[in-house]
Amino acid sequence: MARFKVDTQLRSFAGAAAEAAQLAEAGVDGVFSFEGPHDGFVPLTLAAPNSRVDLYTNVAIALPRNPMQMAYLANDLQLLSAGRFMLGLGSQIKPQIEKRFGVPFDPPVARMRELVQAMRAIFAAWASGERLRFEGEFYRHTLMTPMFNPGPNPHGAPPVLLGALGPLMTRMAAEVADGLLVMPFSTEAFFTDHTLPNVAAGLAAGGRTRADLTVISQAIVCVGRDDTEYAAAVGGVKGLLSFYGSTPSYRPVLDAHGWGDLHLELNALSKQGRWLDMIGLIDDDILHTIAVCGTPAEVGAELVRRFDGVSDRVAFYMPYAAPVELVAATVAAVKASQH
Repeated sequence: MARFKVDTQLRSFAGAAAEAAQLAEAGVDGVFSFEGPHDGFVPLTLAAPNSRVDLYTNVAIALPRNPMQMAYLANDLQLLSAGRFMLGLGSQIKPQIEKRFGVPFDPPVARMRELVQAMRAIFAAWASGERLRFEGEFYRHTLMTPMFNPGPNPHGAPPVLLGALGPLMTRMAAEVADGLLVMPFSTEAFFTDHTLPNVAAGLAAGGRTRADLTVISQAIVCVGRDDTEYAAAVGGVKGLLSFYGSTPSYRPVLDAHGWGDLHLELNALSKQGRWLDMIGLIDDDILHTIAVCGTPAEVGAELVRRFDGVSDRVAFYMPYAAPVELVAATVAAVKASQH
């Protein structure tokens, strides 16, 4: 396997185009957008026409959208970026889908599988001009008149990536998707003992090989060039870890290390809005087991140790104010460690 590519997040919204250009100069291979207080497609639309890096959503929430809507968005971004776009999708968790978006969640794995299959049918109909005929349990697409058909994309259909943590979603992603977005709240042991075996099982079920799947490992990075930068990074990372750890879907990662009771404490505090108290429960052992910590040189070497040979790309999160110079130093350290 070739050495992995290095990606990081777009932080800006309206300034996404300028930021993507800065990150390209800093040496990153790709940038991704979150879907939080803003739509995840808008910053990529701004960045796509003039950026040189790969672009992907990480992730766009899939279940509130329908396959046709996402196919148009992905196809347009593939055109705007001259073939450098990847559509990263995630199911989110049940309360968010049902209570925030107000749409059905269950059964999430079956819905996500069919959603990918439906988009593939749409892309194929656009490429070939043949009749669109997809009829599934959750989605039905049987009409594509010339007025609404964008025709073949000169850059090919955009790859579809799926975010996954649990065994069923991970196996399904490896079976049907173009790529797997390994969730950032993970550890080396969980990735080795749980994620990779489920990837292998999914590939086997789909009659595929490892070369058929792009594995993007997401790493929470806690890095600083001096004590001040590092202290700020620790605060941001511990806050993120406490939030992830309070979510029931992420408990298996804690259970794998005997930290399951921590989830119960964090979850209880989150329901009381005691966010600062949650951060105090993340000790240095948890911090260093989940996140990759240290100076740029130390972080670069550790990312290579963890992911070279098992991941095609590494997408790192820096949940704190990180100047572009710090990003550049970290990326340079990764690439220096790969030689």
